Amino acid sequence: MSDDAPPTGGDGGAQPVKARGLVKRYKDVLAVDHIDLNVRHGDVYGFLGPNGAGKTTTLRMALGLITPTEGMVELFGRDPMRHGARALEGVAGFVEAPRFYPYLTARKNLQLLAALDGNDAASRIDEVLDVVELSPRAGHKVGGYSHGMRQRLGIAAALLRRPRLLILDEPATGLDPAGMRDMRALIRRLADEQITVLLSSHQLPEVQELCDRVAIVESGRVVYEGALSDLRRQGGASYRLRTSDDTRALLIAQAQAGIEHASRSEHGLNLQADEQHVGELSLALGDAGIAIFALTPELATLEDLFFRLTEGSGAADGGSDAEPQAVTVG
Repeated sequence: MSDDAPPTGGDGGAQPVKARGLVKRYKDVLAVDHIDLNVRHGDVYGFLGPNGAGKTTTLRMALGLITPTEGMVELFGRDPMRHGARALEGVAGFVEAPRFYPYLTARKNLQLLAALDGNDAASRIDEVLDVVELSPRAGHKVGGYSHGMRQRLGIAAALLRRPRLLILDEPATGLDPAGMRDMRALIRRLADEQITVLLSSHQLPEVQELCDRVAIVESGRVVYEGALSDLRRQGGASYRLRTSDDTRALLIAQAQAGIEHASRSEHGLNLQADEQHVGELSLALGDAGIAIFALTPELATLEDLFFRLTEGSGAADGGSDAEPQAVTVG
């Protein structure tokens, strides 16, 4: 088999997205700095980072829209730089924002895209409009659509080709709370249908609610990749503590080994510690004659962990200004 041939036997069980040492430089700007990604079958994978962290540039390289300076990325075992359009088989989505002809109806836009895609795409137009709940507005010109409706139409366009991997770049940006709720529900329904979803976002509640695995990127580098549940456990637990004497309890907590960030609030005390040190604090409070009324553990939120991982360094330009194009795949 030649180096340029795609893997035999379809995707051969290859990962939907695999990146190794991915680098992109724009003159003096290092937009993406040796990124590794591992998106597995069935993942709802959050690609998380502040604006300008390199997320969109990474997705453009993954889709073959721009050439990496170094490294490689494969979609189901195929490198877009080597295999061209064949690497996008089973892949759909949009980068930055979907684009349509505003003077045409939603249905006509989808008909044009279906004609380009071929296969049975045209027969699926009614189905995908129904999935994204745009059937009642299918005959309306897209120029009159809200931002959220255009985002949903972008997903409908992607679904025409029956994707196994759906790549969505900031799908909830600019949506009102109701639109965000509807977008989350739509993505969850698609994931339940065994579509692997790579979701780029800087919206932490969206990622925490939807994603099971995440990569957090800052200044073009991945600072964490893995299960969201593992990340939250690594962050340690915060505790809320109410006692019969919070003033004395705070002094004991601040002097106790393993207790961090002990502070007073209107509802009692807040502190961070592992289970062993919390147990030792409980014994110390008992020895001091202080009764514990409530001791409630709370896992660190994704927001807490995100800022711990990303604060303190300036973000590299992630390519939002360089190569400014919006692309719909599908």
